[in-house]
Amino acid sequence: MKIGFIGAGNMARSMGIVWAELGHEVFFGSRDPAKGVRLAAFAGHGSLGGSNDEAVAFGEVVFFTVREQVPSEMLESVTPLAGKVLVDINNRVLPSDFAMGALIGESLAEKTAADVPEARVVKGYNTMAQEIFEHPPEILRQQGVSAFLCSDDEEAKGIVAGLAHEHGLIAVDCGGLRAARMVEALGDFIRYMMRGADYGLFATINFRTIPAPAEERLGGRGLQL
Repeated sequence: MKIGFIGAGNMARSMGIVWAELGHEVFFGSRDPAKGVRLAAFAGHGSLGGSNDEAVAFGEVVFFTVREQVPSEMLESVTPLAGKVLVDINNRVLPSDFAMGALIGESLAEKTAADVPEARVVKGYNTMAQEIFEHPPEILRQQGVSAFLCSDDEEAKGIVAGLAHEHGLIAVDCGGLRAARMVEALGDFIRYMMRGADYGLFATINFRTIPAPAEERLGGRGLQL
């Protein structure tokens, strides 16, 4: 699969290198095309680099990795994104003391979708630090690290779930794009646990559904006394 990155920061580098190692075609875009070229040379495995617009033109799936902006602010035109899977991996900038303000009224992913209405927007990859990709996929799979995905486009969400599986992540379907508000709040929480609570950059979230008990012994939800 052809994967393009808008932005050449830490997450783009780490995610892209792993996918290149796995045989995908990867293009690293940047506002500074020379930086994209340097990153591609570092990544190897036939990776390409250049401008953000070139990355969008190249990719079947495009990852938007630039915080606090929308795609139209990064591109000459958003028209080439029409019909493409566009994955918003971003979180808001947090205050240094983690003193959170009001709950999220509109997610970054919803803003991205409003900015590029013809793209197939998926929210994901915002609840982990880039350092976890230093582990090979088989180790992440053993650890059960979850990737929480939201989209109003089920096919697009399935494509991103498949890519997450190749990274060794367990894709968790969180429903439509509106649920990105909760997933981004989850990203705020895990970043607090990483830095504010000093659990470190390898802190992750594992989502599991456990089996139901053979019998109810505590009365169940319908109990009335």
